[in-house]
Amino acid sequence: MKKIKLKDIDTRAPKSLDKQETKEELAKILEGLDELQNLLYAEGKHSILVIIQGMDASGKDGLTRDVFTSMNPQGVNVYSFKEPTQHELAHDFLWRVHQNTPAKGMVQIFNRSHYEDVLVTRVHGMIDDKTARQRMQAINNFEQLLTEHNDTHILKFYLHISPEEQKKRLEERLSEPSKMWKYNANDFKEAKLWDNYMGYYEEIFDKCSDIPWHIIPADQNWYKSYLVAQKLEELLKSLKMKYPGMKK
Repeated sequence: MKKIKLKDIDTRAPKSLDKQETKEELAKILEGLDELQNLLYAEGKHSILVIIQGMDASGKDGLTRDVFTSMNPQGVNVYSFKEPTQHELAHDFLWRVHQNTPAKGMVQIFNRSHYEDVLVTRVHGMIDDKTARQRMQAINNFEQLLTEHNDTHILKFYLHISPEEQKKRLEERLSEPSKMWKYNANDFKEAKLWDNYMGYYEEIFDKCSDIPWHIIPADQNWYKSYLVAQKLEELLKSLKMKYPGMKK
């Protein structure tokens, strides 16, 4: 498999793509996702885990809102991974993750995920390379466990934003009232470590690709949402689900 180099991947939609037509197609996909997710919930044979990774301001929250709120909230959960608590740190790094994996019939969204434990921890020198690679192997085994023993289907998305677009969005949090609540001075400090993050992300894509990553151009929200919704629709349709019959 060819190694992913993020600098070689565009962060924007192809210029030939019509924005309005794409948004109309997205609306049709979202309408279909509602029915497909209802099937998933009713049949109760499979579960879906959606992993969303990306730099600060890459649009993880917006993506969750724009794509997944079209579904029945009874069958969808969202979990946002923050800095581990002292209680969580007293366990292995996957302990808090496993507790939030989806039950059969459910869609679980991870806003950030177990990949933070081989990303932020390396950028800030909390773990060494040997430990990081041991953790990446543990992640591969963990994801294999979910797929092979719980019929969990995993979609992994990296929201690929440009540093220029990130800077613009972070600065909007300083001036736009509707975005000020997201302001965190630390985000600007993390942005200065861009190259470090890109290097470690590329290693994740290389060593944790048993379940493939989807690199999603994220400078334009309409295109980002369209691509993710399309991948989710493809997966759900491939399950060939059926409504169960009447219980006797």
